[in-house]
Amino acid sequence: MKSIAVLVVLLAAVVYFAVRAAGLYRMLRRGGPDRRFDRPLERIAGVLQYVGLHTRMFRNLYSGLLHVFIFYGFVVLLTAILDSLIQGIFPGHDLGPIGGHGWLAFLQDLFGVLVLLGVAMALVNRLLIHPRQFQESNEVDALIILGLIATIMIGMLGQFATGIARGGDPAAGARPFSFALARLFEAIGWSGGSAAVPHEVFYWLHVLAVLAFLVYIPSSKHLHIFVAIPNIYFRNLNPPGALHPIDLEHAEHYGTSLVTQNSWKGLLDLYSCTECGRCQEQCPAFLTGKPLNPKMIIVDSRENLYRTVRDAPPDQRRTEAKPSERLIGDAVKEDEIWACVNCGACQEECPVLIEHVPKIEDMRRSLVLEESRFPKEAEGALRSIETQGNPYGLPKAQRADWAQGLGVKTVEEKPDAEYLYFVGCAASYDEANKQVARAFVGLLSKAGVDFAILGRTETCNGDPARRIGNEYLFQQQARSNLEAMKAARVRKVIVTCPHCFNTLKNEYPAFGGAFEVVHHTQLLARLLAEGRLEPTLPLEGKLTYHDSCFLGRWNGVYDPPRAIVEAIPGADLVEIERHRKRGFCCGAGGGRMWMEEKIGKRINHERVDQTLRTQAPRVATACPFCLTMFRDGITARGAQDRLTVQDLAQYLAQSVDGQAPGA
Repeated sequence: MKSIAVLVVLLAAVVYFAVRAAGLYRMLRRGGPDRRFDRPLERIAGVLQYVGLHTRMFRNLYSGLLHVFIFYGFVVLLTAILDSLIQGIFPGHDLGPIGGHGWLAFLQDLFGVLVLLGVAMALVNRLLIHPRQFQESNEVDALIILGLIATIMIGMLGQFATGIARGGDPAAGARPFSFALARLFEAIGWSGGSAAVPHEVFYWLHVLAVLAFLVYIPSSKHLHIFVAIPNIYFRNLNPPGALHPIDLEHAEHYGTSLVTQNSWKGLLDLYSCTECGRCQEQCPAFLTGKPLNPKMIIVDSRENLYRTVRDAPPDQRRTEAKPSERLIGDAVKEDEIWACVNCGACQEECPVLIEHVPKIEDMRRSLVLEESRFPKEAEGALRSIETQGNPYGLPKAQRADWAQGLGVKTVEEKPDAEYLYFVGCAASYDEANKQVARAFVGLLSKAGVDFAILGRTETCNGDPARRIGNEYLFQQQARSNLEAMKAARVRKVIVTCPHCFNTLKNEYPAFGGAFEVVHHTQLLARLLAEGRLEPTLPLEGKLTYHDSCFLGRWNGVYDPPRAIVEAIPGADLVEIERHRKRGFCCGAGGGRMWMEEKIGKRINHERVDQTLRTQAPRVATACPFCLTMFRDGITARGAQDRLTVQDLAQYLAQSVDGQAPGA
């Protein structure tokens, strides 16, 4: 009778789970195509790193430990769960090596306790510590899951202990915790035959909790238990800073206005969100009071997916939706979309590798290309790029004026130059950044680097247009630059702007641009290491460095800028509280350089405040946007007497020249 009962409840749970899983799979198929099946060994290695080692989880030791206890507990205890189900259906059947003998029995006992410890730690975190990132999460859902996990463990350990008390467990000596619990049971009279009923109670508690867990998961945010591994396996292996291009001639839609216009991997991201809130706690927009919360972008999109496709035919993709079912305006508000600075902090922190930024950018593309809707102040920058080839709106003819008197050659004058210096718009037109370009080319000349510039044939790389959402204008700019670069037979490119660096290095290859692209900090660090530049003037005292998001987080360039600081005599490098992978954006990324910041605290003010806390009198940048935002932030904070900002090339040039600024 017991065998039939176990079989019936098992089949019922499995069938229900399969039906729910099939429905989720059908929803997933509504997404568009996405090529994520290449480089299988690299993908497996990523699963081992992010799942097996919990590398991102351990950025918070407390959270990392509790998750490791629960995760590896379930990995080990699957053997105990399988043993219980098989023994219920086929009493007395021996499962051999996974039947709970010897060392495996010890691990089952140990991890049963560790899982309970992990559950207790999670409850303390949620109910007592209650960090901010949990405030918008579904607490009831979390408590149900934790309750089911605890019940599974209690049932399993109780089953082990009553088995020992009955005298029928040959592995009793290998289960120290269950053995101690058995002694307690014996003290209250549960021993020998009298332990039979409690043993059955614990057995059914264990089995029913396991099956209830299986039934509940497909309707819970803890669906990530099943989909996190495939989501990590199918992660993006292309350069993370590159947005995917749109085939403007053949695309059915330009961007994403409906949730089902995401790719299948984009929808898998929605399933995978754990609502842990780590993304929001690193997001500079969220932390300065903007309406954007990267966690809720994913959660609200997931709810929109469930709502809009639940009743649609399983073999059809939705191409239209009622106004109340639209992704933009219904699930995600426009203010959220435009608040993003594209810094990538959310993606860098996400333990299941959800790709937030491409989703936000695709919604911007839909607004701009399909509806011509974007912040009014961005209109001027886009029009200026289109008409003058730069977002500053200054004449094309002035593009190379910054180089007057420096003897800098154009590619026409020096067609065999080793490097093309792609100057960028800021260094060509912004007065403060012109000084960076002048200092940099002075260093190149001293080191004997062979370079030339495009001059008036250079135009904006297109990054501001693309990040604002105007993919058409970006592609127009890219083709114009590529035409000029190919005509000059360019092989190697130097840039002083991380946005140019990311665009030329990671995004131009999709349009036929295959160049070796180096950032000026990488080249300067190499020239210092080779002894081709020799800093002599000491720069006494503390100096800190601000990591540009597009140089650091998106492209992994962290060490060369610091190597430059360390090469300057007397400079004492101190780190800002948020640095390297956890660096804090200046506020200018994602086209925000050209949009007014009207809500909450200005991001550059927050970054200046963080920098002031280092008590360093100097801060170095390696990005023209960062330099501008720091200059504005320092002035707004009235901190001109406490903090000076310059590009690393300027600090290095002063030391190499043996002259202090203004000397």
